[in-house]
Amino acid sequence: MTHARHPLLQRRSSGVLLHLTSLPGRHGSGDLGDGALHFLDWLAAGSQSLWQILPLTPPGPGHSPYRSPSAFAGSPWLVDLDDLVSRGWLPALDIPRFDPFRCDFGQVIPFRRAALGQAWQHFRQHGQPQDREALRHFSEQQAAWLVDYARFMVLTESLGAPWTRWPDQWAHRTPSALTRLDADAADALGFWHFVQWRFHEQWARLRDAAHARNIHLVGDMPLFVDHHSVDVWTHPGLFRLDHLHEPDVVAGVPPDYFSATGQRWGNPLYRWDAMASDGWGWWTRRVGHLMSQLDLVRIDHFRGLEACWEIPATAPSAAEGRWQPGPGSAFFEALEQALGSLPFIAEDLGVITEAVTHLRQAHGLPGMRVMQFGFDGSPQNMHLPHNMTPGIVACSGTHDNDTTVGWWQSLEPPARQLVLDYLGLQADGEIHWAVMQSLSQSVANTFIVPFQDVLGLDSRHRMNRPGQASGCWAWRFDWSMVDASRASRLGAMVRAHGRI
Repeated sequence: MTHARHPLLQRRSSGVLLHLTSLPGRHGSGDLGDGALHFLDWLAAGSQSLWQILPLTPPGPGHSPYRSPSAFAGSPWLVDLDDLVSRGWLPALDIPRFDPFRCDFGQVIPFRRAALGQAWQHFRQHGQPQDREALRHFSEQQAAWLVDYARFMVLTESLGAPWTRWPDQWAHRTPSALTRLDADAADALGFWHFVQWRFHEQWARLRDAAHARNIHLVGDMPLFVDHHSVDVWTHPGLFRLDHLHEPDVVAGVPPDYFSATGQRWGNPLYRWDAMASDGWGWWTRRVGHLMSQLDLVRIDHFRGLEACWEIPATAPSAAEGRWQPGPGSAFFEALEQALGSLPFIAEDLGVITEAVTHLRQAHGLPGMRVMQFGFDGSPQNMHLPHNMTPGIVACSGTHDNDTTVGWWQSLEPPARQLVLDYLGLQADGEIHWAVMQSLSQSVANTFIVPFQDVLGLDSRHRMNRPGQASGCWAWRFDWSMVDASRASRLGAMVRAHGRI
């Protein structure tokens, strides 16, 4: 058995899953400001050493962080507006009444976009020389992805999506057209550079604050990118596209726990042969960028690196797909050679074969176990805590699962009794704490629990419902929901199990 190579995954630790947008805040959604710092303090008070978040990249269709217009940019909607006010780049804002428990993206994004634009105009006219120099230096450092990202966003705001329907000069990136864009749209391009600079600076502040509290940040890397993305626009030869640059096949998964009919995600698939011929340059840059931001990185849909579910672009559902080989070990060997030890966690849920497990173990990557998947009646189920091994990440659920309380409430009486028998309970009581206790006691080195489970919340508070196109990703909490004993109780539990 191969154990995780990364040192953070070789000791007993525990953490909480909570995306930044779910944090409290005055501006309609959580961000990189004081709400995040307050949550770090809460984690420290609860003896937690890991904070897991969803992708930091800009959200795409359906406001999903897993369908982004860029694999490198930070989400503009995570920028702390109070920081811009304190620097004198924004006046005191007239803040609308936002729902403290749900993020209304249709209200939040226009508000934040307008505020960021106002800050940019003030900075452009009145910014101090040292700040202008800092922005210039950042733009130079990040030029490899930032220049085209800014162009892509300017064109998207003016022409809409998808990029394949733009006039040919833009869709095909005619050099003379790009040169003209750089000259004619300097102000609009500068805005996107400015926003990414502020994201970068604020993220660095948050990362430093986390490390000062001995908390490490666990991020997420979606395996695929969105078709309407700067990555596909600038590197169409790396993706399986037809002569019109539309996908000829798209990504998804066959029927599984999350969907009886499978899921048709719609992302274009990679041309792995072209990636290899290019020396894995795009992937090396992408993973290196993530490693500069995060301490650990969860690979979403890890199994797609062994084989992915390929669906014809014209097919109406995922059921018409088939398995196609992925790059396998060549992918990891190239990244290891370029970047050294990789801080990966493999999300190996769904249809997992021996080949997928072999690939994960061959490269020393921990997989994931989700206790909700453990109760099929078999004592040998690998998701049950007594079957877990040190080199895995033990979870009560992921962002795709129901909350533990919601899951419990959905079970039929025989299944409930199975859970009660396993946990040694006579009645459900605080089922979420019993589940967390069982996982924390396991030999799994890493234990991560969604914040909703710490709070004992039901299905109304789940983050995502796979296969549902709208209404997801919007959950937020308020500190009024968190009683004073939560952190101390969580801390006492994990310390008792040697997770410090």
